[in-house]
Amino acid sequence: MKNIFKNILLVTSLVCVANSVMAQEDKALDLDALLKQLEQGQFQQNQQNVQREQEFTAKRSEQDQMLRQAKQSRDATLAKSEKMETQFEENEFKLADLNDAMNKRLGSLKELFGVLQQVSGDTKSKFQNSIISAQIPGRAAFLDDLAQSMGTTSKLASIEEIERVWFEMQREMTESGKVTTFTTDVIEAGGEKVSKQVLRVGPFALAADGKYLDYNGTTGSVSELVRQPAGRYGASAAALQQSSGELIEFGLDPTGGSILKLLVQAPSLKERVEQGGTVGYIILAVGVVGLLIAMWRFIALMIEGTKVHRQLKSDTFKNNNSLGRVMKAKDDYPEADTEALELHLTEAILGEVPKLGRSLSIIKVISVVAPLMGLLGTVSGMINTFQAITLFGTGDPKLMAGGISTALVTTVLGLVVAIPMTLLYAMLNTRSKSIVYILQEQAAGVIAERAEALVPDTASSKA
Repeated sequence: MKNIFKNILLVTSLVCVANSVMAQEDKALDLDALLKQLEQGQFQQNQQNVQREQEFTAKRSEQDQMLRQAKQSRDATLAKSEKMETQFEENEFKLADLNDAMNKRLGSLKELFGVLQQVSGDTKSKFQNSIISAQIPGRAAFLDDLAQSMGTTSKLASIEEIERVWFEMQREMTESGKVTTFTTDVIEAGGEKVSKQVLRVGPFALAADGKYLDYNGTTGSVSELVRQPAGRYGASAAALQQSSGELIEFGLDPTGGSILKLLVQAPSLKERVEQGGTVGYIILAVGVVGLLIAMWRFIALMIEGTKVHRQLKSDTFKNNNSLGRVMKAKDDYPEADTEALELHLTEAILGEVPKLGRSLSIIKVISVVAPLMGLLGTVSGMINTFQAITLFGTGDPKLMAGGISTALVTTVLGLVVAIPMTLLYAMLNTRSKSIVYILQEQAAGVIAERAEALVPDTASSKA
């Protein structure tokens, strides 16, 4: 190794000398001067090599010393590690012995602490979802910390902690039978947080300003329900909040708020109609048109029936009712025989029938078309549903809810329009036919009267 290092140094020195010779090429013009310069450069290089060897030897000694120190540090660390491992094992044995001694000394108290831990965990869940925590916050956090500390660190509960668990449970039972008010921050439906006087009815309901509230146990916040119950429940909540001790009928949720939360998800009548889409609006528009026509014809037939009944009691025929116009044929053709008069009366009746049955066919058509339009909406909704299934699969039911809602709502709207239209058509058609029946009955009486008047004349002519 040393010879190789010397050879490398020699080659390096020769290269340096050659470079020096080339640099002084202008000064060294003969071979003697060049040889002399080469000898001087080799001598200087040898001196440098000796110096470098000395420095390398000195540093090698330092490196050997550092290596010895590192080995000594390693040995000391290994010895310390073995000592600590031994101490750890001894501590484990001591800890096991101490745990055995503690368990023996605890005796039946160990079972007591186990029950206390279980009760703390169960009670914490109940307190977290109880609306009483809106008035008395922090109870669930204490019970949660106690249960975790007893479970993870095997910490024994103190007398104060045991007494507080009993106190919180007793306070929950006591507050469950009270109707009281307290002040807290309420998140309104618009998102604004306002401090309000809140009415609490046991563990069942919260109300403020005549509106029911919802308590979120996770965040500990109180907020107004987006959709409130029926108006009478809100009125009872306002009356109870203003009550001074008298009995008030009040609607409460025995589930502690679950039913009230479902009211937010239940769509209103307007939202149901909106789910029907374009087809649903068309069905409703057709139904409104049919209803207006039915109301118009009902009023018209009622007025016409009144006039006809008045005409039955009068001997003077008027043109303001169908019976008067039909009976005028009797006066218009006084000399007509029975057959001719019958034809004239029939002609007059046939002229009144379209007026009495005007627009009833439209109501009948609507009663038939409305279910068909509902069926059209159903088919369209199912098509949208299957398209959503094709694109997104069946993993998320909400993607299919729109199409299914359209399918079901349009069917309902079609039936809602068709059923009343059918009943209205039957009622109006019956009323119209009753008037036509009166016209036919009176016309038959006129014909019989004319026939009886003509019988003596025929007998005398034969004689």
